[in-house]
Amino acid sequence: MLEGGDNVDSAIIMALARGAEAKMAFCHPFDDVDVVASQGTLGLELLEDIDDLAQVIVPLGGGGLLSGVAIALKLQKPSIRVIGVQISSCAPYIYGEIAPDPVPTLADGIAVKKPGIITRPLVNKWVDEIVAVDENSVADAMMLLMEHSRLFVEGGGAVGVSALLSGRVTPAKTGTTCVVLSGGNVDLGLIPNLIRRHETEAGRRLIVFTRLPDRPGGLARLLTIFANMEANLIEVQHVREGLDFAVRETGVQITVEVRGAEHADLILNAAKAEGYEITAITGR
Repeated sequence: MLEGGDNVDSAIIMALARGAEAKMAFCHPFDDVDVVASQGTLGLELLEDIDDLAQVIVPLGGGGLLSGVAIALKLQKPSIRVIGVQISSCAPYIYGEIAPDPVPTLADGIAVKKPGIITRPLVNKWVDEIVAVDENSVADAMMLLMEHSRLFVEGGGAVGVSALLSGRVTPAKTGTTCVVLSGGNVDLGLIPNLIRRHETEAGRRLIVFTRLPDRPGGLARLLTIFANMEANLIEVQHVREGLDFAVRETGVQITVEVRGAEHADLILNAAKAEGYEITAITGR
């Protein structure tokens, strides 16, 4: 099996070359009438399942899924509003064709740099609106889906939820708004970073810095205070260079999990009451 291409566009070029070399048929991932028609069956399923369907939000990369769903919905019920969502760093349907340079994004599954020849006219005709969302809102959407819905959705599939969270799209005033979640191809190495960011944003991660006497038991006494305040220790880093320390002094950066801003304040006040000059770096 031949593998290659660091994005959708380059992978398609390689697949076309391989197909020509081996005399194999190439099935385009989005710019093909049969692909559009088959993906449109999702729209028919939504109509069967949701009686009061009023609005559908669909991720937009090359446009196959969006155009297929839009056509299926509009032909059956023209009043349904269909909205496509792109990632702002790669949104050719909004800003025009993107340069061939790599585009690092959480939504790499929809980072298609130019609209399809077949799909662009279909999107223009059948889709009501296209919006773009940024990376931070996509990260928030991925974590919301994992934490509250137990859904493992890739960035490109979570852009619809991102559009709602960021206010780029508002729910229909009457009837049901449906968000299409497409894809679970998430890089596992990315998950710890998403979790750390989410806990910090939610005020559940407190990072502090303080100076300690560089002698046995100094750090243990401080950690005992945190433990008594029910803070969960995550990490301790000694800082011995870059600051003006006394000869028998060291610095420590401590990361703990807390219940929220009020809990963080209680912990800081408890440490200060014991004589520690402590600084909150984040988490408050």
